[in-house]
Amino acid sequence: MTRTLPYPSFSSYVKARQPVLLRTARSLTANPSDAEDLLQTALAKTYVAWERIEDHRALDGYVRRALLNTRTSQWRKRKVDEFVCDELPEPEGTPGADPAEEQALHDAMWRAVMKLPARQRAMVVLRYYEDLSEAQTAEVLGVSIGTVKSAVSRALGKLREDPELEPVRQAS
Repeated sequence: MTRTLPYPSFSSYVKARQPVLLRTARSLTANPSDAEDLLQTALAKTYVAWERIEDHRALDGYVRRALLNTRTSQWRKRKVDEFVCDELPEPEGTPGADPAEEQALHDAMWRAVMKLPARQRAMVVLRYYEDLSEAQTAEVLGVSIGTVKSAVSRALGKLREDPELEPVRQAS
């Protein structure tokens, strides 16, 4: 089923003038897809006002004004997230840690954790690697919160004394 527009003269106008109007839209935008969207919006505005336009010989001027007004509105509404500059800003302070050093620290920490008794190791892993609260850790292990607190405290004391983690303590 073909639907006919109430304004056949509008359809004729668009078919005849679309290439010229699209060139105008492209001159207002950097992206060809944005230009097509811009023209579509301007033509929709023109269609809505079709009955009010008295001089159809001045349609190109009307559509150009609609293009310009629409583009100006889009420009005003857009959110600027990026700023052009000559040099990229560098973060202040020290550069990021060496990935090899981070991996060595990670490995040393796990070796130290693995030296802990099984119960202390489980509590340290649940508290600090799984980020559970003392109450959640106690519930998972079926012990009291006081048991978790004391066992984790003893485990952290052992980790502080581990000779493999000495470089970490010196860097702090």
